Amino acid sequence: MEMSVNRTSITNIPLCFETDLLYALTNTRYILCMLLNIFLGILSIITVCGNLLVIISITYFKQLHTPTNSLVLSLAVADLLVGVLVFPLTIKFSTSSCHYHYDLFCKVQSSFAVSLCTSSILNLCCISIDRYHAVCQPLTYRAKINDHVIVTMILVSWGVAVLIGISLLIAGLHQKICVKPCLTFVVVANIMGLLFAFYLPMIVMLCIYLKIFLVAQRQARSIQNTMSGATVNKMERKATKTLAIVMGVFLMCWFPYFLCTTIRPVSNYAIPVSVIETFSWLGRSNSMLNPFVYAFFYSWFRSAFRMIISGKIFQGDFANSKLH
Repeated sequence: MEMSVNRTSITNIPLCFETDLLYALTNTRYILCMLLNIFLGILSIITVCGNLLVIISITYFKQLHTPTNSLVLSLAVADLLVGVLVFPLTIKFSTSSCHYHYDLFCKVQSSFAVSLCTSSILNLCCISIDRYHAVCQPLTYRAKINDHVIVTMILVSWGVAVLIGISLLIAGLHQKICVKPCLTFVVVANIMGLLFAFYLPMIVMLCIYLKIFLVAQRQARSIQNTMSGATVNKMERKATKTLAIVMGVFLMCWFPYFLCTTIRPVSNYAIPVSVIETFSWLGRSNSMLNPFVYAFFYSWFRSAFRMIISGKIFQGDFANSKLH
């Protein structure tokens, strides 16, 4: 929707649902608005439920108490907070503008959303570093990736994310009048935020997963004398598929949004706000997909999910159960 900068004309435009029920039910704009909010609400529910399953599984079953799963737990907490806090607030702003709200609240909401989404991305980067040592340096993995290192990685991920969010908030406070939708505040206010929130983690993940893929292929070929060629090919296909899905989902979700926020300040072409907002929701959906990508690949997570969903864990003590 094209919006005028003139605040007097904008304030006369009613918000979604801020009108009488009969008009809302007979107006196409409000019907589409309602359907959009329902769809985004479903995304929020799926995000919360999926990440909650991961959190319960890792904290309850002792078999899942590993350094790698500590990083997955940190990722699930970040994604859960995205589903619980960021999604509902952003749904409110998706059909309105910060013209309708207090400037400070608008800026705080944007900063908060950036912090949690950045934490999710940085946790993904830490998981790739852990997988690199596990696959490429298995003999020294336990010595290098210990509890102290894992805690440090988690604290750095959250610390950097909070700093980026605070920097965006401070930059936004210098803007006296909010004349654009809240989405334009995010990331574009700070080039360093773009670098550390996405581009640097993306480059690290691409390099690491490429290295893991090459090492996995070499390891599969080295045992070809003791295994059939069909088995080796199956292992290579599985490794390729896994890494392709991991990076493919990440890039599919976040790359369009960060590309737009990068070229928008230096481009003469005005990217429609609706396009950027759509890409921002695509990026946030990565928090919904992460439990499927990083947990459903492993059979022990699937076994844990089945026990939780069926309510079996409430029928006795299964914390020491062997998950297959």
